[in-house]
Amino acid sequence: MKKLILSTAILALTAGASLADTVRLGTEGAYPPYNFLNDAGEVDGFERELGDELCMRANLTCEWVTNEWDSIIPNLVSGNYDAIIAGMSITDEREEVIDFTTNYTQPDPSAYLALSADADLAGGVIAAQASTIQASHVASSGATLLEFATPEETISAVRNGEADAVLADKAYLSPIADEDADISLVGDDVLLGGGIGMGFRESDGELRAKFSAAIDEMKADGSLNALIEKWGVGETF
Repeated sequence: MKKLILSTAILALTAGASLADTVRLGTEGAYPPYNFLNDAGEVDGFERELGDELCMRANLTCEWVTNEWDSIIPNLVSGNYDAIIAGMSITDEREEVIDFTTNYTQPDPSAYLALSADADLAGGVIAAQASTIQASHVASSGATLLEFATPEETISAVRNGEADAVLADKAYLSPIADEDADISLVGDDVLLGGGIGMGFRESDGELRAKFSAAIDEMKADGSLNALIEKWGVGETF
């Protein structure tokens, strides 16, 4: 009986050791070019390519998990995955709940998209995705904030007249403006946040450090800049 108990304990420890090298990466899968689902239903984009490279450099096996944006931090904290890599800007408010790696993009300009060049950006109705730095900015700007769960819904709100404009990452809005002559970028760019980083539970400092080291390595050898240029997600380092 003691041998059975001991064998079971050894198996449990062995399983834990093997699982420690399998990291679940949580992303939204709905925010191109950072992350999106391709025609095969697989996570794709800048962060898919970056995440896979970081895992290889850190000698980790990674699995991708998609999660709706508005619950992406709570589900990290509750253990549904081990890291967030989802176009998430580093902010003081978020750092009260989770920890971030070093940033893997520069602060990306946010921009307004509207049907009219004279849209009221200061006092009108501005759409933004819920729980984003853009939503926080609109809420404190004097304009009326109209929040939506997904980025697609913010664009629809402008097109159907619910909102005067949408505020989001310029890298997300620019392709939409390029493809539709009826909608365009308006006003000045807005710089928000401290760049984008991977999010981790506060208890996972060792894992976070591994990814930070891999990000710094990619910065040093130029491979991160190559990905930034390939996907058009902001200024290079």
